[in-house]
Amino acid sequence: MPYTAHDAYLESRIESAGPVQLIRLLHQGAVAAVRDARRHLAAGDIAARSRAISKTFDILTELVTSLDRQRGGEIAAQLEQLYDYMQRRLIQANAGQTDEPLAEVLSLLATLSEAWEGVEAQQKPAAMPVAAGPAAGPWAAVAAESGSAAGHAWSF
Repeated sequence: MPYTAHDAYLESRIESAGPVQLIRLLHQGAVAAVRDARRHLAAGDIAARSRAISKTFDILTELVTSLDRQRGGEIAAQLEQLYDYMQRRLIQANAGQTDEPLAEVLSLLATLSEAWEGVEAQQKPAAMPVAAGPAAGPWAAVAAESGSAAGHAWSF
């Protein structure tokens, strides 16, 4: 395929993104791929459905490999389990040619995307510290840890 203006734009976004923004871009890509898979399933396009499911699977694999288990602790372990669960549901959707697992994965990804959006919003005011305490929830630790791009580019 030829290199397009959209490809250049996406490449620029990736190169200028911070760790949390990169995770959000991966989630956005996974959501788009699941939507494509559902559309192709409804249209009966088996090959395109399989490609879209494979793309989602690969994105989830990248998210798993990017987890910093030392700094992420329990949250990283829970995310790893959730990503693994979603990958198993994708396999079920592909093998069974059914929409229900795809709908579930899409819902889970949407929830995670909202959470990461909140993490990113907490990081925007550079002069303000990340909230701590019970009101901030478990994502406050993620936000606090992901402020630096030192070490692993995707770590949190």
